[in-house]
Amino acid sequence: MYSGIADFFKSGLFHWAGDATTFKGDDNFIELVCSPNNPDGATRDAVLGTHAGKRIHDMAYYRPQYSPMRGPADHDVMLFTVSKATGHAGTRIGWAVVKNKEVAQKMVKFIEMNSIGVSKDSQIRAARILKVISDGYEFPDPESTVRFFHFGRHLLADRWQRLRQAVEASGRFSLPQFSPEFCEFFKEHAETYPGFAWVRCEEGQDCEAFFKTMKVLSRSGKHFGAGSNYVRISMLDRDTNFDIFIKRISSKD
Repeated sequence: MYSGIADFFKSGLFHWAGDATTFKGDDNFIELVCSPNNPDGATRDAVLGTHAGKRIHDMAYYRPQYSPMRGPADHDVMLFTVSKATGHAGTRIGWAVVKNKEVAQKMVKFIEMNSIGVSKDSQIRAARILKVISDGYEFPDPESTVRFFHFGRHLLADRWQRLRQAVEASGRFSLPQFSPEFCEFFKEHAETYPGFAWVRCEEGQDCEAFFKTMKVLSRSGKHFGAGSNYVRISMLDRDTNFDIFIKRISSKD
């Protein structure tokens, strides 16, 4: 996504320079750190140590249903979104936490010029949704045993277990492995359950085409700087669709 945006603007002020791990030189740069990473779910840290650049941390998936929370995030520029936190993608609301006041003002001005501001209806709806979730933890209902992030984590844990069983039984592709970490939110060691499955086809074939033969939609690794033998598949679809997905990849045909 980042490379596509950079190419679209065709700006004389910046250009896409690729993976930060392969960046050479000490020119001015902006390093985009997506953690947990989309598409593979890995925890990432900034890799460029030079003082010539700035860093933007995309923390859309830094939520307890996906990944153990290491603690409060503390970066110069941090991006968040309602869609990945609660699933309400239709609100089209995100926010940034920015330490530098001048940078924050420039960001606000860009939003004003780019979209003539943000829908107040969407802001109110997003604020109400987040308040309901927050109140569920701060003022728990003694008659309710289900809280939002606990429910999401339980659902994803079940889906990842079913997916790993199907992949193991198939033997035709593989998934990344994650080590448990202590989660400051749940106050226990927790597994990682990304919102996307990063699938590798073992035979080195075109993985997207391979899944298409099973009538499974996926997004090729080529869109993420990886090879065509990788695909990204959503773990967040409706229950009925996920059940069909598991059934199709479990087939030996």
